[in-house]
Order: sequence, then structure tokens, then C-alpha cells
Amino acid sequence: MLEPFDCYLIYLCATKIKLMSQLPRIQFNIKRSKEDFYNVLSHRIEEYFKNHGISKHANPSMVFKSIIVGALFVASYLLIYWSALPLWAVLSLYGLNGFCAAMIGFNISHDAVHGSYTSNKTINGLLGATFNLLGTSDYVWKIKHNVVHHTYTNIPDHDSDIEDVPLMRFSLEEPLKPIHRYQHIIMWFMYPFTSITWVFKNDYVNFFRKEWGGMKSPDHPKREYFRLFAFKILYYFVFLILPMLVLNWAWYIPIIGFVVLHAVEGLTLAIVFQMAHIVEGASFPTPDEVGKVEHSWAEHQLMTTVNFATRSWWANFLFGGLNFQIEHHLFPAICHIHYPKLAPIVKKTAREFGLPYNEFKTLWAAIGSHSRMMKALGRPETAMA
Repeated sequence: MLEPFDCYLIYLCATKIKLMSQLPRIQFNIKRSKEDFYNVLSHRIEEYFKNHGISKHANPSMVFKSIIVGALFVASYLLIYWSALPLWAVLSLYGLNGFCAAMIGFNISHDAVHGSYTSNKTINGLLGATFNLLGTSDYVWKIKHNVVHHTYTNIPDHDSDIEDVPLMRFSLEEPLKPIHRYQHIIMWFMYPFTSITWVFKNDYVNFFRKEWGGMKSPDHPKREYFRLFAFKILYYFVFLILPMLVLNWAWYIPIIGFVVLHAVEGLTLAIVFQMAHIVEGASFPTPDEVGKVEHSWAEHQLMTTVNFATRSWWANFLFGGLNFQIEHHLFPAICHIHYPKLAPIVKKTAREFGLPYNEFKTLWAAIGSHSRMMKALGRPETAMA
């Protein structure tokens, strides 16, 4: 029978995600008693879909939500060009467009690049390409998120998701600096820059980097060089140059609007992503000297991942299942629209095997936990703990 981590590697290959040419020598611990957890859980999940006669991919509700989110994104962008609007309305529309951009990323792009939106790989590819229309690279995202983050979640020096924010210290393995004492305050000024940094810096840096936490970067297909720069130029033109040419405002107004757009988008992205892993209850396992991790891969996902606001209709609708982060990490190939029904099965099975199932009842509780954890990570006494 396949181990959980083997199943995950098969998933990566099935979704045509190119693995690194040299994986780091990290080994997840295969415990027979814990291994049964993933086998039992997978069987129960399969039975759920079989008994209900439904697909693991998008259903009509998912398609409807995608249409609504996409329509709001397009409408908020086009309304910016309505000359009768006052300045405050134009800037508000920029902010709304940024929020809608985050919603597209959560609800459409993210599922598509995981291959979970539909069983049709071509359609997944087209929907996943919406990442590029939001200013970031779907190809870089697949490497950074699907491969690196999902495989080595919260492992210092391997999971790039806990290293991306300047001036922030997300784990005890990172050097403690004096400025970290105030990071629980500084972070609210840094998080709004999340998406604009992807657009102008991170995608380029990640595309041309030589390694990812000990993994040698893959040899990029030539077409990806073209796609990276072509989509970037298209995005810069549509969201910066065109408004400057068309709008009846001073040239700097579209620039201010662009900053507002990304401030809203970046803060929204940061809040949702950080609440899943950088909170109390989530661990940051460190491999031993030979690269072994204490837990099995499936157990590792439970140890490092936290759910939040799973009973909130709005959170479920807006966040694309990222508030069900545990279910997503264990079953990334299943569309997020099914997570509310799968969560009780995962929780019950985890408890049966004596494994953690960490969750916060509300988004505000998760934000509070994140703030407390960031404050603790900025203190010398925590560094020595």
C-alpha cells in the first residue's frame, strides 16, 4: 500500500507539476500506527463521494461562485473608466477590484493550479492562468506553493512561505533582530505590500533563483520565460499604463489607485494565508542532522496547519476553502467547495488516531492568535525557549 507522501508525489505528477531536479534529503517518518490514519481517512473520503454520487471537482455552486467573483472583478475594473465618477468613487473601485482579485486567486486560480477545479487538464490550465491576469505567475506559484509549501509545510529553510515577508520572524530558527520586538505591529504595515511585491519582485526572483531551501530549481521550459514576461507586460499595461492614458485624471491618480488596489489585495491575501500556519497550535518541525522529520507526511500536515472560521458562510464563500486548510493540505486535488462536508470526517478520524486537529472558531480569534505568536517570536525569552 502506498504511503501518504507517495500519494502526494503521485498527485504532483498527475497535475503536471514539475518536481525539483534535486529534492532535499528530508525524510518523513513512516510510523505504521500513524500510516493507518491516512489510509482510513482516504477510504472514508472516497466512500463519501461514492455514496453521494458526486464528483471531487467543481459543482454548480462552485461554477456560480466563480462567475459572480469574476463578474465583480471585471465590473469593478471597467467602472473605473466611467468619467462621471468622483475621485473617491474611483479609488473605492480600485480597492474593490483588489479585493475581487484576491477572491479570484482564492476561489478560481488556486483550485485550478492544484488540478482540483475540474478533471479537464486544459480547463484547469486556462483557469489557473488567471493568476497571470492578477499580476503574478501561475508557473512560479506551482513551484513555490504546490511543490515547496505543500511538501515542506512550516519547515524552516525549506518552506518559502514563512520567509517571504521582510522584517518578519516566523520561526525560532530565524535570527532574532531588535526590530522583531515590534513585528506584531509592523506586520500590519508590511502585509498590504504582499501582492504588489509579487507583481514587481518576487516572481522574478523566484523564477531565476538557483535553489529552494536545498532543492535545485527545475530547468524552466523556454515557453515559461516568454509567458512570465508577456503576462507581466500585459498586466502592467492594463492596470497602470492604460488608465493613465484614458482616465481624465492627473497621471498620478492611476498610480495611487494601483497602490490602493494592491494594499487591499495584499492585506486580504496575507490575513488568510498567515492565519493557516503562523498561529498558536501550528508547529515548525526541524529535521535532524540527517534530514529526518519526526512525523509522517500526513501527520506533519496536521501538526503544521490550522483551520479557522469554518462555520462562517462568508468565510467559506470568500476564502476558497483556505479556512479549511487542514482538508486542503491533506487533499489538495479535491475542490474546496466540498471541504465543509469533508471536515467532520477528517476531524473525527484525526481524533480517533490521537492526532491534533487545530482550529479557531472565528477569523478574529485566528488574527488574535497570529498577533500573539508574532509578538512572542519577537522576544528574546521566546528565542531561548
